[in-house]
Amino acid sequence: MLINAQHISYHTPNREPLFRNISFSLRKGDKAAIAGNNGAGKTTLLKIIAGLEKNYTGQLQVPGNLYYIPQHYGHFNQLTVAAALGIAPLLEALRAVEGGAVDQRYYDLLEHNWDISARCEEAFARWGLRGIALEQPLHQLSGGMKTRLFLSGIDIFKPAIVLLDEPTNHLDKPARAQLYEWMETTGCTLLLTSHDRQLLRLCNPIWELNAGGIKVYGGNYDLYAAQKDAETAAMEHQLAHHEKTLKEARQKQQQALERKQHADAQARKRYAGSSEPKGFLNGRRNAAEASTAKLKHVHADKVSELRADLEEVAAMAQVQRIMKGYFGASALPASKVLIQATGVNHAFDNGQWLWPAPVTLTIRSGSRLAISGNNGSGKTTLLNILQRRVAPGQGSVAAASCRALLLDQDYSLIDRKKTVLQQADSFNEARLEAAMVHTLLAGFLFGPADWEKPCAVLSGGEMLRLALCCMVLQHKAPDIIFLDEPTNNLDLGNIEMLGKVFATYRGALVIVSHDAGFLQETGVTAALQL
Repeated sequence: MLINAQHISYHTPNREPLFRNISFSLRKGDKAAIAGNNGAGKTTLLKIIAGLEKNYTGQLQVPGNLYYIPQHYGHFNQLTVAAALGIAPLLEALRAVEGGAVDQRYYDLLEHNWDISARCEEAFARWGLRGIALEQPLHQLSGGMKTRLFLSGIDIFKPAIVLLDEPTNHLDKPARAQLYEWMETTGCTLLLTSHDRQLLRLCNPIWELNAGGIKVYGGNYDLYAAQKDAETAAMEHQLAHHEKTLKEARQKQQQALERKQHADAQARKRYAGSSEPKGFLNGRRNAAEASTAKLKHVHADKVSELRADLEEVAAMAQVQRIMKGYFGASALPASKVLIQATGVNHAFDNGQWLWPAPVTLTIRSGSRLAISGNNGSGKTTLLNILQRRVAPGQGSVAAASCRALLLDQDYSLIDRKKTVLQQADSFNEARLEAAMVHTLLAGFLFGPADWEKPCAVLSGGEMLRLALCCMVLQHKAPDIIFLDEPTNNLDLGNIEMLGKVFATYRGALVIVSHDAGFLQETGVTAALQL
């Protein structure tokens, strides 16, 4: 075993348990993926294995030759490329020796790294980073370039184990294809988290993480999804049984209480005219009350447990049902022209044009358009031009009178300064009464305990559900929805839900996404390559 973990537990800074007593092992050659809902602790677990998170309990054995690629790079932005990769001390030692220094510590540090500059240059070239200087600040690189930079570290350090946290989040199509090819051919042992189903198809096994532990599913993502579907089908099959049992439990609880009330009344009558000692009668009465309290407690626990099972299975289906009913109400005439862009282009400050050829396209009611292109090709810029948020440098955009909405990866329609309830109220165009808004929030899994929660602390899945709730509160479904990488910060369950939600949408969709599965699920009918 390369990695062996026994009884790992982790509590958040506010002492809430994230996961408890989980055990797992990673064998040489494994290409394992960790699945689980947002907030399950996937990133935290990777950080524990990488040695970056120390506040855990349990036993963990990890070899030293390990390389970790994080999901977020913001904390590296003020560093140079060399410092972010962790090779700045090597370059400093190399420069010192080349300058005539004879300090032994430099030679010890460079024992196997005299060719570090050449290795970096070769690795950068392989991952499409020609011209990147080791001394330049990391913040000058785009998100996709930063990911490729850390991927190049695999070639630089040649580790035995690689940990990757959502590695495709910022990669364009060619870079994703390169990563997939590397995944298929590498001899490294891998452990990763990802919502990219194409990447997960290259992984075996799939580990599903939750608060209670890790469940191992043999096979790749397709086998994992099939097993999960079977489990869900079995759970749905049990729903009727659970509902029946729940009803019976409540009936038994009520019957027990009624019998107890009747017995108490009879006991009081006997007690009034009885010659038996008071202590004996009081003892019998107290014993009966204790027995009834115990019975009530048992039934209450059973009811609570069954209700939790039902809610866990039905939650996502409930959101899908609400959105299907909401989208079913939208109906512009089929094929009505909503947006006509003619010869548009975007000008940089230096006068150069963003696209080699101006873009002309027509978006009609009910159409599904996917906009694709490499990082930096101007996909988001084109969305902004189509929404008339940005004026084109040349050409024109004509738009019919219609309702439009943008759902992007940052969920920018959510005001982070507001609470959940304030955010919902701000979209209440139908002027629903407070009780109706509360009911709708509950339908999107935001109970009273969530209403005063700041939007800034919501997870990606919670942001998605609140954004969908806000759409419904607008009363009338949009005629056209722009989706800009909406799946980037979602777990697999929410991605699947979002695909099913927009598969039922009758209006026009303009989608920027690298997720081929999501594009297929939403029924894309046309594509524009920038």
